[in-house]
Amino acid sequence: MSEPRWLSEPDQKAWRSYLTGSQLLTVQLDKELRDSHGIGLPEYEIMVRLSEHEDRTMRMALLAMDTTMSRSRLTHSVARMEKKGLLERFSIAEDGRGVNCQMTEAGWNLLVTMAPTHVESVRDHLVDLLDPEEMATLGRVFGKVTAHMREIGKGPVDTPPIDSEPSTPGS
Repeated sequence: MSEPRWLSEPDQKAWRSYLTGSQLLTVQLDKELRDSHGIGLPEYEIMVRLSEHEDRTMRMALLAMDTTMSRSRLTHSVARMEKKGLLERFSIAEDGRGVNCQMTEAGWNLLVTMAPTHVESVRDHLVDLLDPEEMATLGRVFGKVTAHMREIGKGPVDTPPIDSEPSTPGS
């Protein structure tokens, strides 16, 4: 067995800074959404993804891939959101096994209300801390990481490529 290629001290500091910073950022964004709207970041992302599709509807399997959630986690999240009247699930008539998820009007109204909170939080805790060049670098870096993870298929789930800018309130 060969010796691992250990991280240099600067690489290790950068790696730990990324881990800590990304975890703290995610927790803060989730907290601000929950405190203001009673819905956390994972549920918000489900609604954003649905809002980007025709009729605010997606097949559950595609929604799981798009949100990088396991199918089980997505199913539990959607069930909770159904109880709140934000989403509905229904069988796909042409496909006996498939299930669609659709955002209700109440879900859409909540998303429209939540989006300014989320965007302001992202600005406060990330975007406005960086200069435009740093933000562009961040986008390039994680574009490479995302492409690599999709290529090797070892992300939480196989995620489809991101084709365009969001056209809805949200991201």
